[in-house]
Amino acid sequence: MEMRSRGTWQNTTHDWASTVDVDHLQHIRRNPALFAPDGIRHLILEVVAYAADEAERNNGGHCRVTLHADGSVSVCDDGRGTDTRLDDRGEAVKKPIMATRDLRFFDHPDAQILPNGHPRRGMSVVAALSNQLIHTNRRHNGAWAQRYEQGVPVTGLTPIAHDGATGTTVRFLPNQSLRAASAPTADELTRLATAWPHLTLEVHG
Repeated sequence: MEMRSRGTWQNTTHDWASTVDVDHLQHIRRNPALFAPDGIRHLILEVVAYAADEAERNNGGHCRVTLHADGSVSVCDDGRGTDTRLDDRGEAVKKPIMATRDLRFFDHPDAQILPNGHPRRGMSVVAALSNQLIHTNRRHNGAWAQRYEQGVPVTGLTPIAHDGATGTTVRFLPNQSLRAASAPTADELTRLATAWPHLTLEVHG
């Protein structure tokens, strides 16, 4: 990876200069009915939408959703992984998709509509409304994991064993108030995912 100052990195989907937007995360947490209008189903679709982006870019892709017995959900895809670079100090920096707003969708009047009929707002919605979230990220230039609580990172990027495969795994435990509502079924998620023609989806649990 080429080492460059963060100030020279172009902002396309997120602001590279901002690691955590606390006010943004708090705003989401104060309004769960607005940002997750049908509960866990919406959070899952927010994550799968990123896998669908990768699948469209690559003319095809695969995503696996697992509904765990503890109420957590894992979404795993085979895309490029989340953009991760070295700054001018040689430190690995991941695009802050979990803890800052998605510049394309959040509060944007022309935001993409998810298959459940509600606006897409970005991964920060999932992170902010989850007690815990672990983002495992595999790129051609390395692999890392990072843990969040209510959207705030509680670890740095932790290097993990890398076998050369790329993609992301997001495992999140939604807040209790969201888990109290009915969870989507595998058949329902599979049906909703047909809105993304380049993505194949399998659901377990």
